[in-house]
Amino acid sequence: MRKPLINTKLTMKKLLNVKGLAVLLPGLLVSAATVAADAKDIEVNELATELAHPWGMAFLPDGNLLITERTGSLRQYSFEDGLSEPVANVPAVEAVNQGGMLDVQVDPDFAQNQTIYFCYSRKGENGSSSSVAKATLKNNALKNVSTIFVAEPLVDNGFHFGCRLAFDKDNNLFVTLGDRYKYMDEAQNTDNHFGKIVRIRPDGSVPEDNPFIDGDAPEIYSYGHRNVQGLTMHPETKEVWAMEHGPKGGDEVNKLRKGANYGWPVITYGIDYDGSTISEKTKQEGMEQPVIYWDPSIAPSGMAFYDKSVFADWKGDLLVGALKFTHLRRIEMDGDKPGEQHEYLRDRGERIRDVEVGPDGLIYVLTDAPKGKLLQLSPAN
Repeated sequence: MRKPLINTKLTMKKLLNVKGLAVLLPGLLVSAATVAADAKDIEVNELATELAHPWGMAFLPDGNLLITERTGSLRQYSFEDGLSEPVANVPAVEAVNQGGMLDVQVDPDFAQNQTIYFCYSRKGENGSSSSVAKATLKNNALKNVSTIFVAEPLVDNGFHFGCRLAFDKDNNLFVTLGDRYKYMDEAQNTDNHFGKIVRIRPDGSVPEDNPFIDGDAPEIYSYGHRNVQGLTMHPETKEVWAMEHGPKGGDEVNKLRKGANYGWPVITYGIDYDGSTISEKTKQEGMEQPVIYWDPSIAPSGMAFYDKSVFADWKGDLLVGALKFTHLRRIEMDGDKPGEQHEYLRDRGERIRDVEVGPDGLIYVLTDAPKGKLLQLSPAN
């Protein structure tokens, strides 16, 4: 198994004040530029400033945006008319702690079927759960709303829902599901949905080649996850990548493989919030190692690969939002191999919740706050 290629803990402790110097450690190449602040490289345009804890966004074929508000709303942003009123007929959400209206995705055939998908926390008889619904979007209203997936079992806490959405090259829908905090050990149990990433068809049915098709949770694609809040498909390889929160340290970027075990909580590069040890192990046979991990944690959120040419030197790089350290992070990528890391927007002091690359080649960012913002990033003149 591969070892993680970058450990930001080593970078920050050993190299933070050493500019332009690369240091070769056993099995690890890191440099001071890994944590460079490059705010001068971009210009920021505030497109919307009154969003209630915006969480996810997706571009429509006309270039406009769908934006979720964790408090329970879905809005459209038009580059001509600005922010819409809330979309009508959105189902009720359980907006408690980390739960609420979370991610949104547009059907790959939206131009023909006007269908969208959204993930939200829904209240049930025994608690709440991450649920995925599909609906037709017309005239700023939802029609034909139907639930296509509900994570089981429901539990009575408001933590670690996860709930990112992404389509793969075959138009299967991937859904991330958190371990719900107190149920971390269940991330290793493939008969429930705690700490899993699932793969379903657009109608909610299960692909026949899913790896646990004969179990009690046949939707599972991979397991051993903690709290996945970033998910994207690589624009060239078409592989699905995910990013998850560790506890105190140990945030991870992973390339997903069918049936793979990503280790939580048997292996981890983090510790519990009170300083106690969760596991002494950082690797174990049969469990995947991350492509990247961060210690200390940056609290990663949305992620996207840059696949346009407006930012000429960024093509193929990975963009990551950071909640805790209030910045957008760019990771230089050489295929699957990560290189130097760069920070943007930190001086604004805003929690970055999601990042998307627009069809115009510009970068769009959501900030998580009671009056959250939609930011447009362009190259500095």
